[in-house]
Amino acid sequence: MREEHSERSVDQATAVALWHALLRDEAALLAHPGSHHKALLTQAYALHRNQLIDHDDLSDLLEQADGALAYAVEALMDCQDDDEAG
Repeated sequence: MREEHSERSVDQATAVALWHALLRDEAALLAHPGSHHKALLTQAYALHRNQLIDHDDLSDLLEQADGALAYAVEALMDCQDDDEAG
């Protein structure tokens, strides 16, 4: 039983770390903000569905995904404004 719990903890940590790696992929985020956001949401819901995270963790991941999308949209708008000004 203890070994099973330990394996589950490692699986959970790995899965959440992979999600955060996707979150930090700024190049992909800025290249395709909408599809990147959708991938973050899909993976977050999969973590929850597979009981690797609880509802509170899911809420945190969704909030971070939304923040990343807002950042990308603002960054792209800033680039567009710079292009128009220059």
